[in-house]
Amino acid sequence: MTAHARLGTGTGEPAQPRVWGMSAKSAVPGASRQRRDAAKTQAELLAVATEEFARVGFFGARVDEIAARTATTKRMIYYYFTDKEGLFTAVLEKAYADIRAMEQALDLGHMAPIEGLRVLIRHTFDYHEAHPELARLVAAENAFGASHLQHSSRAAGVNLPIITLLDDLLERGRAQGFVRRPASALDLHLLMTSVALFRTTNAATIAATFGVDMRAPAYKQRIVALLTDMVLSWLATPADEPALEVGALAAD
Repeated sequence: MTAHARLGTGTGEPAQPRVWGMSAKSAVPGASRQRRDAAKTQAELLAVATEEFARVGFFGARVDEIAARTATTKRMIYYYFTDKEGLFTAVLEKAYADIRAMEQALDLGHMAPIEGLRVLIRHTFDYHEAHPELARLVAAENAFGASHLQHSSRAAGVNLPIITLLDDLLERGRAQGFVRRPASALDLHLLMTSVALFRTTNAATIAATFGVDMRAPAYKQRIVALLTDMVLSWLATPADEPALEVGALAAD
């Protein structure tokens, strides 16, 4: 049975787990306390499930254990999320929503493009350092070939805001003459995220093979500065010219 075989509705469409909002039964008029209780229960379930899936992976996590750590039951978990696959999908959706919300809170639209990019790059490293569970969840989902996200009706929309933020920074950078090449917001996002994630996921093996402590604050400061200089220099240089010195950008 595939990861999503039990999510089917019998019509060829995946079932939609009751996540983040109210279930149909709790959405009746006058049931405000029931709705609040349902939202609180789901939030607690997602928090505990996130810890479990990140700690031991999809197959290692047990719905019984998640239920035992919360003030609910296994039956209630299935009521809200359909099954274990639905719960894992909801955990992934929430994890992506959380990082996107923090990026929105940076208020990059009120910063100059160069400053906005500097702030976003550092924030990307800070967030992944503070939330290593995101990297572990993403690794687990990639082992499934992203089958849960492919069946998610929310995943694509949840992740669009970071592309919008970067598009705005690039557009304003072009208008000010700073961005001089046709850079893609998605390319920038993937570059920043990949370096930040690598520091989170590969620190142990890099330490064992090269003797470099990627978790050390000094290393983080150096790699953030390096990536920032690389990105800003690349953006400021037309494709047919050699890279500019980043120090010159600060003086402009």
